[in-house]
Amino acid sequence: MSALREEGAAPTAPGGMIRARTDGEDRLIAADEPLAGLQLRSGSTVPGAIAVPALLALVRRVRRTGQAASRTILSVDEGHPVSALASVTPEGEGTAIELSQWQRGEEAAAELPVPEALLHHVAEAEILLDEAQRVIVADVRAPDLASLASALETGRGRYWTDFVKIERVSDLMTARQGPLHWRLLDDAPFTVEGSARSWRARILPRGQGGFVLLAIPEAIEALPASLAATEAKPTEEDEQPSWNRLLGRDLAPALRQPITRIIANAETIRTRLAGPLADEYASYAHDIAEAGRHLMSLIEDLADLEAVEAPGFAPAPDHIDLADCARRAAGILSVRAQERGITLHTPDAGLRVPAIGEFRRVLQVLLNLVTNAIRYGPAGSAVTLAAGLDARGAWIAVQDEGHGLTAEQASRVFEKFERLGRTGDGGTGLGLYISRHLARAMGGDLVVTSAAGEGARFELTLPPDRTA
Repeated sequence: MSALREEGAAPTAPGGMIRARTDGEDRLIAADEPLAGLQLRSGSTVPGAIAVPALLALVRRVRRTGQAASRTILSVDEGHPVSALASVTPEGEGTAIELSQWQRGEEAAAELPVPEALLHHVAEAEILLDEAQRVIVADVRAPDLASLASALETGRGRYWTDFVKIERVSDLMTARQGPLHWRLLDDAPFTVEGSARSWRARILPRGQGGFVLLAIPEAIEALPASLAATEAKPTEEDEQPSWNRLLGRDLAPALRQPITRIIANAETIRTRLAGPLADEYASYAHDIAEAGRHLMSLIEDLADLEAVEAPGFAPAPDHIDLADCARRAAGILSVRAQERGITLHTPDAGLRVPAIGEFRRVLQVLLNLVTNAIRYGPAGSAVTLAAGLDARGAWIAVQDEGHGLTAEQASRVFEKFERLGRTGDGGTGLGLYISRHLARAMGGDLVVTSAAGEGARFELTLPPDRTA
């Protein structure tokens, strides 16, 4: 086996088998093409750190347990999906790797699941990065990452790796200008000053350039001890919590991870990554995944419900741009809209509508409104997001081309658990109630204007940013 082969060369092993070896530090020390070429194009070397996160995780597990293991690995090579069946066995201090069924391009794309939504469910921080992995803006949700949130806010324009301690590759990064290639940092474990938990970095390329960095906790079953120790003494109300407070505060963190595993495993079965499967069983797996997503949505809504109904709830007064928020929400939901043949119209790129409100909460409201418009709008229709300033303040509206609401339905649509008679559509009946609660907590409001057969227009108003 050669350490490197000419880029694009075919595997030399019999039967198309691609072989590789790793050492006791989980570095790739020899590899056949095309794995060697992928390693180089991802910014690593041979010998060097394994550039495919799924393969690295498998190698680590085999070396730690001493037991051989196999799994399908998925990656991206210069924008093209790649899939292969990896078999890893212990060999000396390291491992021996055999890859078969290597596919690149459209064939591999058919094997790829859609894990991004699952990652967003469990991420406790989302950081928008430019093409060089410099921080543009951060949305940090975990209380034990408060120091990171503050550092990111004041350190915009710096590399994200300046703010965390990354295991295994820290020494490599200090020897070069800026962070490593994003592929080498994807799925890298890291720690943050002030947090007792361990974290992993998931880096997702954005179609328009740059990346989204997701901070995924290694464990989310319980609060960090440092936070638990600082909690106030329970009040009489806390000692006898209502059902939604019990679920949102105590059970939601423990339920997120196992439900995410259920969804991920169901998707693995549905997409036949675990092996051939009859169509009816793939359909069952699809139903399991959809039920898991519905349950996850309900849990998230109940956790939000507890937060917004808590005494003293007050969103952070950020300086935001509603037009930019509209474009971001449309970008996040563009794939879902395309699946239904729905066109999303957004404000012009040069439009700015400065307002005061918490960025994360405003985006949450918009995602709920646009999701509803996509879900209930007819296939092939359009959803229009508009924003502006007038005497009422800063506003942003979501207009669909659906069946619209009667006057009686419009009067009930913001009530808790109101579904307007719909069943089986994946909704929880809490989204609009929470959204209006958030709007009013930020000093604004959320209203709807509609008529049967003419679509619905939901409008969020916020205080204008007069300093902008």
